[in-house]
Amino acid sequence: MTNINSESFDTAGSSLANSLDTIVAIATAPGRGGVGIVRLSGNNLDAFIAGLLGEGQSLAPRVATYSGFLDASGEAIDEGVALYFVAPHSFTGETVLELQGHGGAVVLDQLVQRCIELGARLARPGEFSERAFLNDKMDLAQAEAIADLIDASSFQAARSAVKSMQGEFSLLVNGLVETMIQLRIYVEAAIDFPEEEIDFLADERLHGNLHALKTDLRDILHRAEQGSLLRDGMTLVLAGKPNAGKSSLLNALAGSDAAIVTSIAGTTRDVLREKITLNGLPLNIVDTAGLRETNDEIEQEGVRRAWVEIEKADLILFVVDITETDEPDLSTIWPEFFTRYPDTRQPVVLVLNKIDRCDQQPGAINGRDNTFALSVKEQLGFAELTEYLQQAAGYEGQSEGVFSARRRHLDALIKALELVSTGIRQLEGAGAGELLAEDLRQAQNHLSEITGQFSSDDLLGRIFSSFCIGK
Repeated sequence: MTNINSESFDTAGSSLANSLDTIVAIATAPGRGGVGIVRLSGNNLDAFIAGLLGEGQSLAPRVATYSGFLDASGEAIDEGVALYFVAPHSFTGETVLELQGHGGAVVLDQLVQRCIELGARLARPGEFSERAFLNDKMDLAQAEAIADLIDASSFQAARSAVKSMQGEFSLLVNGLVETMIQLRIYVEAAIDFPEEEIDFLADERLHGNLHALKTDLRDILHRAEQGSLLRDGMTLVLAGKPNAGKSSLLNALAGSDAAIVTSIAGTTRDVLREKITLNGLPLNIVDTAGLRETNDEIEQEGVRRAWVEIEKADLILFVVDITETDEPDLSTIWPEFFTRYPDTRQPVVLVLNKIDRCDQQPGAINGRDNTFALSVKEQLGFAELTEYLQQAAGYEGQSEGVFSARRRHLDALIKALELVSTGIRQLEGAGAGELLAEDLRQAQNHLSEITGQFSSDDLLGRIFSSFCIGK
């Protein structure tokens, strides 16, 4: 399944040469709890069973066995349930032993140390999932979905991660790959037998199948973008002059006093980050220092950092005190942004705050794109702004048919779509079947990177090193 060699994973420090080692790790979250789990995985765990549970103790596969967990002198470290899984019928595809005892840090550490005494080594982050991938228990997209499920910050994100973990995303990708293989076979056969009287490359069915492939790629990319949004959220930067109400807006969106708010201009001098879920949409909100000329060295640094965050934003809310402007036009109010970034494609929304001090109606302002009037103090005008944020993010408010996806998945789908589109143009414009065949080959490789059928060792190392230990 995987295209792997014996070279080490440089970025993660892992190596296939040590894949025969027995590894051990605590599989439950650190801290105090009712249950704590220590997990071992290897090729032969007989010595560990005897050393931990006592000589003569036998374990039936997939049957919970109550036992004491013993140290080197035979004294009990703890007591609990032992679960035994014989290869290949386990999560990793190797023989696995799980010790489910009490969730105390000292007890679990003693169990791990006892396993090390018996010949195990500490597992690297993600090494259990890495072994599951290498032993063909799951593909790479499914392995990543496990980490996404653990890190899910919303109900929708968790549901989409489960879909990917169960193979829905992989099934779609494999379907695209199979279609590309069939098209490549047809095109390359037509190229290899030019003496045939029939021009197979002009066949309408070939052109129809290519366009259908392009449509399917677009559809899956759209669904993957939704899944990526649920996983990572959108970075929303609040910018504006001092005392415009940026920090108050952050507090209102977060539903808590995350930022200090005073009547003193320049209260916020550093970057403040808050992660929230707004009607199911994950948002990474960044509050910044007020933008103005100042002789205060600390505030100058705050302004510099504000511009750094503005440059990285997915969406910018430029907050203005409506009582201090007569012309609610973004290019007039914030010319410095367009001077700095004349070719920017970053969407900027003008938020006119403090309408409770004037007669402006809340909501979107007619005739002015991306301009909203509201009152943070009186909680007016938030519904339309929230709806706009969801539309700007491409969030559709439901997770049916959406699977978890990462940035690398999107990049692979985008590259595959570009190559298929280029191949269609080459065929229809110049009858260049050879170029179409090469574009399809490269597109297939990009898609295969998603599931790990075509992956480099350093990519695998980077992916699994980001997992938690014990998974």
